[in-house]
Amino acid sequence: MRFILALLFTSVVHTCVLAQINVAELEGGWETTFEEPGGRVAKLSMIISENHLAMTSYYADTGEFIATLGGSWRADWDNFSITYEFDSANPGQVGSAATMPYELSGSFLIFNGDRFWTRVDKGIEGEVAGAWQITGRAKEGEIQDLSDRIDGPRKTMKILSGTRFQWVAFDTKEKTFLGTGGGTYTTDENGVYVENIEFFSRDDSRVGQALYFKFALEDGKWVHKGNSSKGDPIHEIWSRR
Repeated sequence: MRFILALLFTSVVHTCVLAQINVAELEGGWETTFEEPGGRVAKLSMIISENHLAMTSYYADTGEFIATLGGSWRADWDNFSITYEFDSANPGQVGSAATMPYELSGSFLIFNGDRFWTRVDKGIEGEVAGAWQITGRAKEGEIQDLSDRIDGPRKTMKILSGTRFQWVAFDTKEKTFLGTGGGTYTTDENGVYVENIEFFSRDDSRVGQALYFKFALEDGKWVHKGNSSKGDPIHEIWSRR
C-alpha cells in the first residue's frame, strides 16, 4: 500500500511523440484515486507549482495518511522529470530523478500512457498559490530570522495550487521525511486564509478541522498569523521558492 505513489509515478523512459504544449499548463491541482483489492479507496492529490510539486496519498474515508513524495520538476514536449527532495515511502530516492512520458489532454494529465489525473484547478485561483519556504517565525515576541536556511538541507515547504495546499518538512541531506498535512484552502479580500485539513501525517484526529488565519503579501513575502491545529499562536513569514 505504501507504494501507491510509486505505481502511479514510475521511472520509465521511452519515445513518445506529442503535440507542442505550454508546460505552464501543467501547473495547478490534480487528483486521482486508487482502489485496493479489498475495495478501500485511496485518494491521491498532486500540486504542481512553477518549479516544485508534491504528491500525496491518503484514505478518502478517514483521511489516514499513506505516503507523500515531491521535489523539483521540469518538462519538455515529450517527457516529465522530477528530482526527489522527499519520499516518505522510499527515502533512498531522494536526490535521484525519474523521467516518464506524459500527455496533457483537456482536463486530464496522463503519465506513462495509463495513469490518469483529473484537473482540480489551474493554480491561479488563490492569492498565495505557488511554492513557499518558511523564512521567519515569531519566538517570545520577536521574529526569528530563518532565511539562512533557504539553501540548507532541512526545509519546511508549503505548496499551493489555486484551491489545495500541502505543507511538508524534510531533510535532503539525511533523506528524511519529517511530516506533512494538507487539504483545501481559500483566501478572501479581507485577508482571511482558511485551511481545511484532509490529511495530517502526525495526527489523524486533526482531519476535518478548519483553521482560520490572517494573511498579507508584503514585499513578495507571505505573512501568516493565527493559531495552529493545537491552538498555539502562529506568526510566520514565508518566501517563495
